Amino acid sequence: MSRRLILGVLFLLVAACSSKPPDEGNYVQKVAADRAAKDAAFGNAALPIPVESHGKFLPLAYFPIDPAFAVPASFTEDPPAARPRTQMQTSANQPRMMERIGTLNFMLQGQMLHLAAFREVGETTDVLFVPFTDLTTGQQTYAAGRYLEIARSPSGLYVVDFNTAFNPYCYYNPTYDCPYPPKENRLPVAITAGEKVGGK
Repeated sequence: MSRRLILGVLFLLVAACSSKPPDEGNYVQKVAADRAAKDAAFGNAALPIPVESHGKFLPLAYFPIDPAFAVPASFTEDPPAARPRTQMQTSANQPRMMERIGTLNFMLQGQMLHLAAFREVGETTDVLFVPFTDLTTGQQTYAAGRYLEIARSPSGLYVVDFNTAFNPYCYYNPTYDCPYPPKENRLPVAITAGEKVGGK
């Protein structure tokens, strides 16, 4: 076992045994404020939600904020010269070539889990694109999956915060072209956090 892998495993074990963030109240308030700001931004624009659909989708529907779904993670980066490429299918049937930047490894609900992080080939960005599905997909949440966007961390240590999971824009508007999560990002647990399907 490599030294890097050993350190990653030790980090996850320590994180799994740690308590919830001490400033949990502020965390909940911040997430709630971010959600309210997103509602306001969407409500004051014609995109991504068309004006005629504002009444159907706004305010956006969410699971209750739960700090237990914000978990520490280690990040195993794929070597830049040998990053796997994959053609992701999309909602508009326009396959998109993506490269895997690396893998986020974390513990949730007593299980060791992982999610691959991507970016579009040719893009330069400091944000990890993490599309995923879980056991709520197609029931409480959008059938095509949900997304996380996570800023790159110089330390290599991250927080995977499912309270910030959001629906692809094609959920609100079929003119958007949204990549579908790959098979490796199908989580075997129910992520009852973040955005869900609503509608009035």
